[in-house]
Amino acid sequence: MKVYQRALVLLIGLALVAPGLAGAPAADQPPLPRAPAVQGDSTAHRVTAEQMVRWEKELSNWGRWGPADQRGTLNLITPQKALAALRLVREGISVSLHRFPDYEKAIDAGNMNAETKRWMTHVDPQTGRVRSALDAVSFATHDGTNTHMDALCHYAVQSLLPERAVIYNGYPQNLDERGCKDLAIDKMGSAYVTRGILIDLPLLTGVEWLEARTPVYASDLEAWEKFAGVRIGSGDAVFLRTGRWARRAKTGPWNAARETPGLHASVLPWLRQRDIAVLGAEGVADMQPSGVEGWARPIHDILIPIMGTPLVDNGYFEDLAREAARLERWEFMISWTVMRIPGGTASPFTAVATF
Repeated sequence: MKVYQRALVLLIGLALVAPGLAGAPAADQPPLPRAPAVQGDSTAHRVTAEQMVRWEKELSNWGRWGPADQRGTLNLITPQKALAALRLVREGISVSLHRFPDYEKAIDAGNMNAETKRWMTHVDPQTGRVRSALDAVSFATHDGTNTHMDALCHYAVQSLLPERAVIYNGYPQNLDERGCKDLAIDKMGSAYVTRGILIDLPLLTGVEWLEARTPVYASDLEAWEKFAGVRIGSGDAVFLRTGRWARRAKTGPWNAARETPGLHASVLPWLRQRDIAVLGAEGVADMQPSGVEGWARPIHDILIPIMGTPLVDNGYFEDLAREAARLERWEFMISWTVMRIPGGTASPFTAVATF
C-alpha cells in the first residue's frame, strides 16, 4: 500500500475510535452514490422484476453439490480453504462479531413477537431470594438487534409464491410448529473456519456511517478491493460494514429493517461470480427500500433460495473495523459454530475473527 494510503488509513482508523476526526473521502476513491436507486429510473443499475426472475435461473446453485445437498455454498469451505485461512493468523488477536439482542423494545428491537428476557430460575417463592446461580434466556433468533445466521429454509423462491413454497435445491418449504423439515440450521453443518473479509465502506469514503437508502454497487466493492489490497473469492465469508451501530450509538434506533444502506440488486451477478460462502451485514444486506418492484429484499431472495448462500443479519463489526484499521489488514481467519436448533430457521452467529 502506498505511503499516502497508509497515512489515510491510520487517520480514519482513529476516527473509528473517536468519531468526527476524519471527514474527507479516501484518496483516489469516488464517494458512494448518495441518492437511492429509484424504481423506473434509466440508470445502468436499474433492475426490474423480470430480470430478477431470469436471475433465479441464471444464478442458481441447485444441484451443484447433488440433489440432497442442504449446505449450499458452505460446501465451498473445504479443508484446504480452512487451512489457508489458518495461515492468515499472525498477531493472534481475536474479536467477536456477535451482538446480543436488546432487552428493551425499540423500533429495531423486539420486533418478532418475542421479547428478549433473562431470569433467575432458582428463586425462593416466599422471600424472592435467589438461591443459586442458575438462569434462563429467551429471545427471537431473527430479532432486529440479534446477530444471527439465516438457515437456507428461511426464504422461498419469490417468483413461485404464493402458489408454491419451494426453497433451495428444490425442497418444499415444509413448516410446522417444530420449524423446518429440510434446510434447517441443524442440517447446515456444525462448525466452520474460512477466510473472512471486511468491507468497510465508511472507512473508504471518510464518513462515520452511510446514510439510509444508500445503494452499494459492484463498482464500490471493487473500489474497496483496490483500497484494501484484497480480492474476494470462492469460499470467503464477506462482511459489509455501513456504520449502523456507529449511527445507532450516536443518534439512537431507527427502523433499520426498512431504511438502510446496502447492496443494490444489480450486485447479484457479481456475488455469484465471486462464489462467496457467506454474506454478512449490520442489518440486512439489502438496500432498503430495494428499488425493485415486487421484490422487497432481492439480495435475500436470490442468495438464500437460489444460490444457497447463508446470510448473517445484524452483525456487529465495530471492534473488527477498529482492529483491521489499526493493522491495515482487512482479511482474517473467521471461525464459528452453529447452534444446532432442531428445525431452526436461524442460529445466533457467535463468530470470532482472528488476525
